[in-house]
Amino acid sequence: MPSHLFADRPAPQPPERGSGGEVVDALISQTRRLRVDVAAVRRDAVAVDDEDPHGRWQRALCDLAVHQLDDLGAHLGQLKAGLPAEPEQAPAGPPPAPASGTSLLSRVGSAEWNLLTDEANWSDELYEIFGRPPESGPLTLDELPSMLFAEDQGFLASMVTDCLVDGKPIDGEFRIVRTDGVVRTLHMMGEPVLDSDGCTASMWAVLRDVSELRRSQRVVRETRDSLQQQQHIARTEHRIAVELQESVLPPRRGALRLPHGGPAALDLAAHYLPSASSAMIGGDWYDALELPDGQTLLTVGDLTGHGVAATSGMAMLVGALRGMAVAGIAPGALMGHLNQLLEASTQPALGSAMCCRYDPVGRLLTWAQAGHPAPLLFRDGTGRSLTPPQGVLLGATSGAVYEQAEVQLRPGDLLVLHTDGISRRSATDDAGPSRLLDLAPRFAEARSAQECVRLTVEEFGEAERRHDACLLIARIAA
Repeated sequence: MPSHLFADRPAPQPPERGSGGEVVDALISQTRRLRVDVAAVRRDAVAVDDEDPHGRWQRALCDLAVHQLDDLGAHLGQLKAGLPAEPEQAPAGPPPAPASGTSLLSRVGSAEWNLLTDEANWSDELYEIFGRPPESGPLTLDELPSMLFAEDQGFLASMVTDCLVDGKPIDGEFRIVRTDGVVRTLHMMGEPVLDSDGCTASMWAVLRDVSELRRSQRVVRETRDSLQQQQHIARTEHRIAVELQESVLPPRRGALRLPHGGPAALDLAAHYLPSASSAMIGGDWYDALELPDGQTLLTVGDLTGHGVAATSGMAMLVGALRGMAVAGIAPGALMGHLNQLLEASTQPALGSAMCCRYDPVGRLLTWAQAGHPAPLLFRDGTGRSLTPPQGVLLGATSGAVYEQAEVQLRPGDLLVLHTDGISRRSATDDAGPSRLLDLAPRFAEARSAQECVRLTVEEFGEAERRHDACLLIARIAA
């Protein structure tokens, strides 16, 4: 059982001012400086968007820290001042109403209940906490529960009984409803005071108004939970987007092997490069498909947006593109159908795409594009961008017509199909294709499409891309 306070024990005196006072002064100064720093962090957090859960969580933590530092400063101030001196004469008239932003010293009050005389003594601060005028007198232990929430009354009765009967210290919280209707949360700590015979003579307690502290803690808890939930949703959406992307597209890197071997004269390799932020899974795609007539479909594209919406839209377009290519629809008409499909989608979006059909018999490439970077043709150690036929972004306008072009290829030619994120460092960077064309001498020495992909990734793989990107390389063998 913890040691008790005895009624005949002299009250402790405040410590002498000296080294102890200097330590308290130093602690008060440190607390003030720390509060200024936390308040500065709080001001910075205010600038964060209110819709950002992480920003709300930061502000809530700062508010909680400020409340606790204010309380710490108030307690240190009490420690420095010691017991207040008795006023020589009580002030005339009613006590002044507390001003807005009352000092936190008023959040702590004390009380003593004498079990022998049934008297109660309250400090002025406790009257203020309870919103009770001093002339009404203090509440007895029997009257105190009348101000509590009904569900808290049993808890207070249990604490008081344990204190008075078993000598256990009081340490718990309960809520009160003041006479003005304001609800406050109080933290009560106390012990029994024993007489010289070891019997309980009275009970003293210190009551602290922790309403603002608990409110701040609740806000921190709620904003933290909101942030964790948002992070969980983001991780789940990212996982779904990756799984959907991987289920639709060919392998992300390495040589591409067509299901039935494809034309032996076509060497294919591809690579997917993620954005600088791994969470930004976009709607980029690449695909290579052997068609029933012996030709090969080569396509790359990019749908606007990120996450599940972008990857699901990409999956829809790639599936439609494969089906129409197998049905023998030419690239230009195919782009028109994709435009109609995207326009009628329940999730409106814009997209760029390029569709090529390669005929290995005549080495003829027929292609169309919709607002997409043109293929790059490398031949005899030099490279150039093919002249694009007319074609606007998918989903940009209704009834758009897409032209198509033909290019006669030769053995040893290298085609590079890519999305614009592979070499753009910013939204206004248009030098990407020229940097790819600068690789022409190195491509001329490469022995396979896979080696050309490796050279490209070495050149651009470390770049800080704002968006993910795809690369598809086709090499015409002899």
